[in-house]
Amino acid sequence: MSKKFQLGLVQLSVGGDKGHNIARAISFVQEASKKGANVVALPECWNSPYGTDYFSEYAEKIDNSKNTESPSVTAMQRMAIENSVYLIGGSIPEKEGDRLYNTSCVFNPEGKLIAKHRKLHLYDLDIPGKIKFQESSTLSAGNKLTVFDTPYGKFGLGICYDIRFVEYASVLTAKGCQILCYPGAFNKTTGEAHWELLQRGRAVDNQVYVCTISPARHSPKENPSPSSYVAWGHSMVVNPWGTTIAKAEEEEKIIIADIDLSKVEEIRKNIPILTQKRKDVYSLPTEL
Repeated sequence: MSKKFQLGLVQLSVGGDKGHNIARAISFVQEASKKGANVVALPECWNSPYGTDYFSEYAEKIDNSKNTESPSVTAMQRMAIENSVYLIGGSIPEKEGDRLYNTSCVFNPEGKLIAKHRKLHLYDLDIPGKIKFQESSTLSAGNKLTVFDTPYGKFGLGICYDIRFVEYASVLTAKGCQILCYPGAFNKTTGEAHWELLQRGRAVDNQVYVCTISPARHSPKENPSPSSYVAWGHSMVVNPWGTTIAKAEEEEKIIIADIDLSKVEEIRKNIPILTQKRKDVYSLPTEL
């Protein structure tokens, strides 16, 4: 396993035209690959406006075949194959039977679906005078944690609101993850207050790399979003010391981060919190 690799994050503008969103994602993943990225990640809800009114319309079935009825899934397979990258496909609305999920897919360079994460913690909040949102009115929650192996390291995967739950990150770390990845679309209120803070916290708590991938804040003029939800942007990568090593602002951007997993080993050796935990006093289950 190579201890060093390049991670590309695609902060993509998402509008109301699914075809346009797909075409932009294909173009940006190709560009990230040309810049040297071995692993490329897309943002949360990259094929659809973010909003409970849109999830059903934009939802697709997810399987490991080229399903012409699932253009976003087929496109992700194509992105991985044609660019020889591991693709963390942000998330898209998924339909299975009469249920909808917010789901992230991971494809290897052969186009095989190697992981699928359904958002565990649904985003229901009400901050008076600022924002009210209720994913559970439309979406169902997943019930499995998600870990996947690559030649570049072991990844743990969550989606957006999942990052607020310390226990989930701790269990992923206990399962051997060195990089935690959270496609997410925080809004301006919670984004400004907590977006970077949460990432640095999860990184320091678990001595791992943490990456987050947001949609860009503004939709393109040629493909405006009908949703009133405004993403914070600021996709970033934080290292195991809690230092932000790559960061976008609010506009469309590809960021490339150099990942060195020897940093994980070094920091865990210097400050061995993971082996010094008082499991005789408290513990977390590692099997869910």
